[in-house]
Amino acid sequence: MKSLTLVLALSGLSLGLPAMADSPVVRIRGTIEAVDGTSVTIKPRLGAPVQVKLGDSVRVATANSAKISDIQPDSYIGTAATPQPDGTLKALEVAVFAPSMRGTGDGHYPWDLEKENTMTNGAVGALSGTTDRTIRVTYKGGEKTITVPEGVPVVALAPGDASKIKPGARVVAFTKADAGGVAVADRMIVGENGTVPPM
Repeated sequence: MKSLTLVLALSGLSLGLPAMADSPVVRIRGTIEAVDGTSVTIKPRLGAPVQVKLGDSVRVATANSAKISDIQPDSYIGTAATPQPDGTLKALEVAVFAPSMRGTGDGHYPWDLEKENTMTNGAVGALSGTTDRTIRVTYKGGEKTITVPEGVPVVALAPGDASKIKPGARVVAFTKADAGGVAVADRMIVGENGTVPPM
């Protein structure tokens, strides 16, 4: 969720190495297999385990299961969605941010959950449709109308800390490669109570 945009420490600059800012953000989704000091091993949904280094100022958010009724007018949300022919969006997931996280990743931009999908982070202006499953999301510079189908996962995001990073937790790690090609995460979304971060 660019609701989760990264600014990584550029420690390589002092050594004359390429800045990580030049590397694209890679989201690694899976299950934490091991935690070893400043690194974690993540088993992706597909493929072999990946070693991820934790950035010096890694930020952690927790994800817990929520309900469609938790989305209220003026809630701040992020939603990966698929564009529809009429210009609206169909949600693939919705994350409801804690008030202290309001403004995170504000905007509308491409996402990589599925082919040709987007992420929209902003404030809910109105709810309508059957059981309030159509929402209008306003962000700086625009707004989108988004339909949330039955069965779409809804989670609540809240600030966490590194103690939440533990084996068995489901996770989304936002990483960039350092000069040596090692994936470095400065933001992670960690599922609690068996929750799978759907973004």
